Amino acid sequence: MKRTFRQLTARRTPVLPEAEVQAELQGLRARVPHLTGSLVATIDGLVVAHDAPALEPEGVAALTAAALGVGSRLTEATGQGAFRELITRGERGYTATYAAGAYTVLTLLAGSQANVGRLHLEARRAGARIAALADADLDRTTF
Repeated sequence: MKRTFRQLTARRTPVLPEAEVQAELQGLRARVPHLTGSLVATIDGLVVAHDAPALEPEGVAALTAAALGVGSRLTEATGQGAFRELITRGERGYTATYAAGAYTVLTLLAGSQANVGRLHLEARRAGARIAALADADLDRTTF
């Protein structure tokens, strides 16, 4: 049975293995040139893990949850289906948010010289691995 964001929020928040998620974030930094930070959060804005030394992770996680809500509503309202990713470009770089399963999101920060195609490729792969960790946690739990 496929679960949606809303169905899972009423149940429980997964407790992801922080060390494994942290290792995934460090691997992303090694694979993506100009990546300046990364964060995994629950869809309700709680920090799971981060590799963003110059930022306040709790604030970024809360903003990520807000962006996720807007992005989800926008894709639904325009008939584009379920939320997958959202990217913004500022004067000094990019902020990208990716769905990482039904319960978590991955947010990446990259400088203006970043290759956005590479960013998307690596983020989608990392998001799938993080989603697998979240799904494994959900499978261990009886509702």
